[in-house]
Amino acid sequence: MIVHLDGKKLTSQSAFHDAITVALALSQYYGRNLAALQDVLSVDVERPLQLIWDDADISRRAMGADFDRIVHVLQRIELDDARIGYQSRFQLVLSEASAGRGSPVSEPGRACT
Repeated sequence: MIVHLDGKKLTSQSAFHDAITVALALSQYYGRNLAALQDVLSVDVERPLQLIWDDADISRRAMGADFDRIVHVLQRIELDDARIGYQSRFQLVLSEASAGRGSPVSEPGRACT
């Protein structure tokens, strides 16, 4: 499955959780926090899943440290899938508005710091 998130609309952590809930059809019991995000993406969401965050640079500027925390969780899921050896994996793609659609900001599987 390929899911696009619109970075122009993701200007807060709350907006991100709203968008991911709709995009992945998460249950009403999704906790809307980073621990719940890690849990649901690690266990409940089918693979393969490519999450493309369009206009990520816009979200980064608007969200600041919250953006970094969300991306860190998503990158950990990506790395965990690779370490476990899943054939079908989670993949995060961040793209910048200034670079045009599909232009990556980060490479899939990049280690988070």
